[in-house]
Amino acid sequence: MNHTIRETFAPPVLVGTHQPSPILRVCGVSKSYQTLAGAVQALSGVSFEVFPGEFIAILGKSGAGKSTLINLISGIDNADSGEIIVNGAAVHAMSEDQRARWRGRNLGVVFQFFQLLPSLNLIENITIAMDLTDSLPPAQRRQRALQLLEQMEIAEHALKPPAKISGGQQQRVAIARALANDPPILLADEPTGNLDSKTRDGILEIFSALAREGKTLLIVTHDQEIASRASRVIHLRDGRIVEAER
Repeated sequence: MNHTIRETFAPPVLVGTHQPSPILRVCGVSKSYQTLAGAVQALSGVSFEVFPGEFIAILGKSGAGKSTLINLISGIDNADSGEIIVNGAAVHAMSEDQRARWRGRNLGVVFQFFQLLPSLNLIENITIAMDLTDSLPPAQRRQRALQLLEQMEIAEHALKPPAKISGGQQQRVAIARALANDPPILLADEPTGNLDSKTRDGILEIFSALAREGKTLLIVTHDQEIASRASRVIHLRDGRIVEAER
């Protein structure tokens, strides 16, 4: 296997066609953490580009730096060095408050453990994402949530709390919540890691459908099935990109 590190990955330029601008640029990003055992280098000089409508799988074993990368792109954490440009915004240059406001409108994030609020029903778990950004008039938010639950094929459970539905259904709600503000990019961190194979297949079909509709997807995973559905795979090993597949 070829392990040559490649700095950027962009579609080939076709003569007579317009080359789109990347919707995401990660340029020379590094991140380390201090632990009791000393400094751990999570990412080392990572660079790549993602273009609108791509379905990217970031593949790697545990400890490769995948979740760290998602946290940096989403502004949940800060890079030690490098630049992250998302939809024209310099995430690395924002304050924590600026990133929180920006993230709600520009990124949808899906986590492995769902992170639904147990005291709210499914509709409320989705409308809260709209409440935080004021993206729609209050009178339209409930209808938007119901439409998303219908898209996820779980509208019949709309008034139930998360504890009353299965893990796969909770992940569908989490995806609906991530889509609430119609962000241009959807990030997912090991979204099928806690699901059985049948339930996983249903979630993968949702992601594939979103990609067909033109949503830009960036999914961190160790699941080869997700990688097989992606338009491109970026491999991380020990905090570095070691291979890219188109």
